[in-house]
Order: sequence, then structure tokens, then C-alpha cells
Amino acid sequence: FFLTGKFYHNPDFQPLIEELKNAGFYLGPHSDQHLLYAPWENRKTLLVTESEFKQDLAANYAIMAELGIPRDSARYFLPPYEWYNEQIAAWTREMGLSLVNYSFGTLSHADYTVPSMGNGYRSSAKIMHSILDYEKNETAGFNGFILLSHIGSHPDRTDKFYRHLDELITTLKARGYIFVRIDTLLK
Repeated sequence: FFLTGKFYHNPDFQPLIEELKNAGFYLGPHSDQHLLYAPWENRKTLLVTESEFKQDLAANYAIMAELGIPRDSARYFLPPYEWYNEQIAAWTREMGLSLVNYSFGTLSHADYTVPSMGNGYRSSAKIMHSILDYEKNETAGFNGFILLSHIGSHPDRTDKFYRHLDELITTLKARGYIFVRIDTLLK
């Protein structure tokens, strides 16, 4: 689970965070304020300074530490919007961290979309089919694959994909897959 500082700070989510921590799940940073680092139309430019980037990420780690999640147990960082460039990757390395992102090929990450997006909307059924079709048609399947799913989504999305995760996990386990923490996968 890669969570923003906003999420970690929210008292309503503290019991869930404690439950995830006690269950042994990986809890990592996703930036403090969920900043957009680069414009959508030109990834090579920046919307943040080095100082803003590092202060925001440090704030994410500070609240994690307050909740008993030490930085040395959370060295992998998922950038907000899963959108970054070489400069963000370099600053991440300078901080002694490893930037990660989801594996491309499925629509697992599209569970944030809402019907008002028109053709950009992806239903849970379409997301599920994209995942299972990719696994079936790719030679390596999902060995080493990182699927991204959001812990929550906009209220306008009534078709919540996270409600289908049990079915997805059960199906993939039946196909012989095991699930590992990201720090085990990338060790």
C-alpha cells in the first residue's frame, strides 16, 4: 500500500493503517500532498522544484514515522499519479529511495475513472477482462508483474473495482500465482 501523507494524517483511516501494518503489509509513501510533478502534455518539464519535491516526500515519511512505519522499512516510493520524469527519479535516488511504478499492459490502474469521463471511463468489468486477458495471452503471464489498484476512488464511481479484488486474487491464485510484498519482489 502506497499512501499519501493526507491519507496517513486522516484520523478516520488510522485504524485501517494499523490493521494493515499489523497484518504485515508493505506501507510506503505516495507523496504527502499528491503533487503533480510534470505537466500531462510535457513530461520533460517540472511543476515542482527540488526543494518542494524533497520537502513533500519528507513530510510523507514524517507522518509514517509517527505511525510506527520507519523509513528504512519503506524504501520504495510510488509517485503521485504514477507520473514522473528523469529528474524526479534522480531526486528520489538522491534521497536513498527507489521509485517504482505499475507494470504496463492492463487497465488495473484505471479504477479511478468516472462515467463523466466519457470514452476515458473504464468499468470494473472492462478492467477485470483486461487483467485476465493479459495474463492469459502473455508468455510470462504475471510473473514479476505489479498491478496497481486504488484503495479508494471518486464518489461518482459507483462501480468500485476494489470490490472485485477478492475475485481477482482468487482467480489468479487458482492459476498458480502467489502474491508477495513489493520489497520481496524487488529485493
